[in-house]
Amino acid sequence: MNYEHKIKTSKRGTEIFDPIRAKFVILTPEEWVRQNFLRYLIEEKNMPKSLIRVEMPLTLNGMSKRCDIAVYSSAGKALMAVECKASSIVLTQAVFEQLARYNLQLQVPYLAITNGLQHYFCKLAPDKQSYLFQNEIPKYSELISFDG
Repeated sequence: MNYEHKIKTSKRGTEIFDPIRAKFVILTPEEWVRQNFLRYLIEEKNMPKSLIRVEMPLTLNGMSKRCDIAVYSSAGKALMAVECKASSIVLTQAVFEQLARYNLQLQVPYLAITNGLQHYFCKLAPDKQSYLFQNEIPKYSELISFDG
């Protein structure tokens, strides 16, 4: 999908408007992927903007990290975490493991990784010890019905 974005040039460089943070941010290759994936989640998968967080801080083994995108239920329960990479980055097992480590703190039932060209999506298996890869990301109504 092609989405229309608000883009401007400033003293900082080229910037793109982030509808979640409600401000312009520097347009890096990873930010381009993140903004397009956000639009996909909002426009195609009906994820409410008010229930999405971008660059959500977390602490892992005493180190500060950031989850690129997190989606929540209206009750405040984290449902999905997304790791975005620039399109030049190959989505390897190591990328998935990075997000899986973040999930030790987040405890979400759904994980997604994307580089804008490839996307992988999985849900927590019923045993809660492994992940089951899925063909596509469900709409928000299906996310909130997860039984895990």
